[in-house]
Amino acid sequence: MTTVSGLTPATLPADAVELGRVQDAWGIKGWVRLHPHSTSADVLLHVRHWFLQPPEGRYARGFDAFTGVVACEVAEVKSHADGLVARLVPVADRNAAEALKGARIFVSRADFPPSDNPDEFYWVDLIGLSVVNREGVELGVVHDLLSTGPHSVLCLEYREGDKLRERMIPFVSAYVDQVDLAARRITVDWQPDY
Repeated sequence: MTTVSGLTPATLPADAVELGRVQDAWGIKGWVRLHPHSTSADVLLHVRHWFLQPPEGRYARGFDAFTGVVACEVAEVKSHADGLVARLVPVADRNAAEALKGARIFVSRADFPPSDNPDEFYWVDLIGLSVVNREGVELGVVHDLLSTGPHSVLCLEYREGDKLRERMIPFVSAYVDQVDLAARRITVDWQPDY
């Protein structure tokens, strides 16, 4: 394996969000092919300061490009086929790009581009919000979201006696009345027995 010289050791910011991983080298000039965790890769296309962390699991085998978190600048990133490709500073050739295979990509939440639509939210901002219905009944806390194609679904966890249960609510305007990020609450038109 190869190490990549010039990578700057860093610490992950407290608001770091994992957005994907380096899938492989792309071409001979140091570009890498990316595997975004989301079908909407707007953040990776717009943010120019990424943090890389060594891979876990099967990608970690033989990885020695770097041992801790490193910061890198994105010289260029673009859509290609069904994914993204990027040129990172200081990755200069195919060998250095191959050494990054499997590296996890993080971005500071503070660097995310703002949304022009007040009804659009980054999933990461919805995780942990409490959900109440119009009558003020607590329905649970968002622990995950699912993409079902036409819309997203809020996955809530709630306690029923001593058991942890799950409830799913479509994240569409027909059911979601308000998302109040400051109050960390989502108000919905939904009953506990649905």
